[in-house]
Amino acid sequence: MSVAHTAVTPQAGPCGDDDCGIREVLDRIGDKWSVLVLVELTKGVRRFRELERAVPGISQRMLTVTTRRLCRDGLVLRTVRPTVPPQTEYTLTAVGRSLAGAIADLADWSRAHKPAIEAARARWDAAHPQDTPAAAPSDPHPLPARR
Repeated sequence: MSVAHTAVTPQAGPCGDDDCGIREVLDRIGDKWSVLVLVELTKGVRRFRELERAVPGISQRMLTVTTRRLCRDGLVLRTVRPTVPPQTEYTLTAVGRSLAGAIADLADWSRAHKPAIEAARARWDAAHPQDTPAAAPSDPHPLPARR
């Protein structure tokens, strides 16, 4: 007779409570557009239209939503210049720059480990053909190489 362990650990380590900051950060950078906007802003100050052109596929509405969220989280600073017509510029804050550094590290890690991940997927797919997901399209918005 075997005994199954079914007890639930009340706190799963340092992020077991509700106010763990990692969840909020992952919510922000885990969406489709935030990382792409942050990466573009690492290149310097950008106007709204420049961001729109630099992030292929993003709609004006989604760019507005994304930049507002990034501003609200203190990652991006929005400045409206008193010109006619008004010009809106976006730049990374110090907090945004530090997150951009972490994103660059993650991009470096993903490039370094891509062959191992692809090999593991191929082994899994060969051993579990019934569980193999449909072929995913290649990433249309890959992160640029880190300088």
